[in-house]
Amino acid sequence: MINENILFDQELLDLLKSMAGEGIKNAASGFSGMVGRTIEVSNPNLKLVPLLSISEILGGPEDDAVGIYLRFEGDMLGQIMMIMPYSKALELVDLLMETPPGTTQHFGRLERSALGELGNLCGTFFLNSLAKLSHASLRPSPPAVMVDMVGAILDVVIATAGGVSEHVLLMQANFMDGSRSVEANFWVIPDITAFQDLIQKNA
Repeated sequence: MINENILFDQELLDLLKSMAGEGIKNAASGFSGMVGRTIEVSNPNLKLVPLLSISEILGGPEDDAVGIYLRFEGDMLGQIMMIMPYSKALELVDLLMETPPGTTQHFGRLERSALGELGNLCGTFFLNSLAKLSHASLRPSPPAVMVDMVGAILDVVIATAGGVSEHVLLMQANFMDGSRSVEANFWVIPDITAFQDLIQKNA
């Protein structure tokens, strides 16, 4: 039985914060390239939270939300998901497509494609930072975009993961386009063995 209190000690969290900070900033650079204008990122933050608290943080299990989900494999296994309230996802699509706030009212194929591309870009840049700092080879899966209640999205993620950690890493950052700002929450569900390896490599 793995003691997660030992696993996620301050030294490891500091290491992961460094990876997350670099990954989010690189994602903002890729985001800028995607939309053809400068997207800045502010206040990147990482903290450890219980898996079962995700729905509470997002408002409640029955609240409508949008999730962008991908798995990664290679030297380490895990999942990354970007879940946001439905209204915030609409705002993000407006930012991505350079339309006035309030323009996007639903998620059709084009809107889902834009969010999927963003999730893939952010996840890939984060994984590149993780791979560089941990000297690991990592490969992301294609992203899946889910529009459903928070609880339903989490059920899919947990079922797909099988046995996962009781804790997840929450990365929070604000993407800014001039005066417009959208907060993004990235959740990393780690494979415990993978993070043990990470500790050993960086010991």
